[in-house]
Amino acid sequence: MKETSLKQAKAVYQIEKECIENMEKYFDEEVFDKAIELLKNATHIGTAGCGHSGIICQHFAHLLCCIERPARFISPAEAVHGATGYLQEGDIMVFASRGGKTKELLPILDICKKKGVKVITVTENMESPLAEGADVVIKQYVNRETDKYNCQGTTSSTSLAVIFHILQTILIEETDFKNEQFAVVHPGGAVGERLNK
Repeated sequence: MKETSLKQAKAVYQIEKECIENMEKYFDEEVFDKAIELLKNATHIGTAGCGHSGIICQHFAHLLCCIERPARFISPAEAVHGATGYLQEGDIMVFASRGGKTKELLPILDICKKKGVKVITVTENMESPLAEGADVVIKQYVNRETDKYNCQGTTSSTSLAVIFHILQTILIEETDFKNEQFAVVHPGGAVGERLNK
């Protein structure tokens, strides 16, 4: 391994550590409380993002299903071809876009408004179209990406995942979700074996 490669590799720990530590400064109890109220009362929850944000949105949809909050990732490409039919009035759509103006997501925002679907947006840009069109906006913080060009979706993916993990953690408390419930829907793998002993 080149010396520069080793240096860059070790820097990843510090970059992502600093990001998570600074994220706590942006934790807004009132904003998270509003988001939780929407999520715990929704019949269905959709998530959408593009690129790395979309991948982390898929992760969040799975986490929600694990605690029996019916959710699915809605591909931006499929959303404008009927997939938003999954969402009805009073349901929730969660958008993730660091810049808050991802073009593929803006038509979905319009659909949500027409259908009476509430919107939660996670973004750094609080003055962006996706932020201004949301019912709740959660501030994302990213110091820098881990690659030397500050371009790849590395630290930003970690930051978004942490926000979704916080929401998941709060929902478990607020809905009084029990491990016994998780055992029913997760009988597979080592986790399933441990839960169902």
